[in-house]
Amino acid sequence: MAANSIADHMDMDSSRNGLIAVHVGAGQHSLTLKEKYEKLCCVACKKAASILKSGGNVLDAVVEATIILENSPLTNAGYGSNLTIEGKVECDASVMDGSTLQFGAVGAVGGIKNPVAAAKLLCNQQSGNLTHGRIFPSFLVGDGAQLWGKEKGLQTTSVEDLISVKALKIYKHYKRKVLSCENVQKAAVWGCGVWARSARGSPDCSVATSTSGCGEHLISATLARSIAEGILSSNCPTTALHNVMKNDFIESPFLTGLDQKLGGTIAIKYSPQQFVGDLLWSHSTKSMIIGYMNTREPKPKSRMSVLTSPEVGRKAVVEGIGFRI
Repeated sequence: MAANSIADHMDMDSSRNGLIAVHVGAGQHSLTLKEKYEKLCCVACKKAASILKSGGNVLDAVVEATIILENSPLTNAGYGSNLTIEGKVECDASVMDGSTLQFGAVGAVGGIKNPVAAAKLLCNQQSGNLTHGRIFPSFLVGDGAQLWGKEKGLQTTSVEDLISVKALKIYKHYKRKVLSCENVQKAAVWGCGVWARSARGSPDCSVATSTSGCGEHLISATLARSIAEGILSSNCPTTALHNVMKNDFIESPFLTGLDQKLGGTIAIKYSPQQFVGDLLWSHSTKSMIIGYMNTREPKPKSRMSVLTSPEVGRKAVVEGIGFRI
């Protein structure tokens, strides 16, 4: 269960109205933990909505929501992440600013309490200048990312402090299986995990996507960008999302030979001229838990979306809501 957030907004004097959406991964969620997952999504949405309503930066709202998800042992992000074969926590995180199209990401980083905060710093510094023709990095990995984060004042911690009781129990249970068939999942690559673009030119709509699932599948399909571009080019975002998940993911020539294609997404399309938009979610995994909140409404909502077992990995469910801000 990964953790990601997206948002869109409109300015209203010193405050901002908007819609925040989060997910805790596309996978197979325990029904006994369903209420806890949904409550966690609501807490994250409330935090982001409070930042927007107080006039805060949209990127700050998204990152703060993700930090709440990273700090929870329920998610496979930050504290509580699944462990590597060596029994360590190595996290990926990425963010994209739709207004500037700047991107920042870290991969396989341990010892940073909230990897998404490092990704945010990398994203924000893209507009800066360095001497002698040098350029700022947009993607840092491993020990280098940890050292850079520490130098920038990010909160660091020991690798052991990021291991939850639940993650350690799962690690011990599955270690023998992993030794015989290791499966590395990384989706912080540009265009695969997140994509965002603010309204400019034609069509005059903003779009943001956040994906989850098997990293290799997301990378092969550049799923986040494919979904965003498909939604922008269509008058019906629901149909567009269905077509992308079917044609560019489930039936992708780059994933030929795989029995199951495992992925999911949340996506927002918003028209700032009409103040209306669509929040959509889709997944080919057994389940996906999402949460969302419109700042015009008093409280967030969350739900578990379920795909019937025989169809897992071979079809994708598409759902969504319309909203006005």
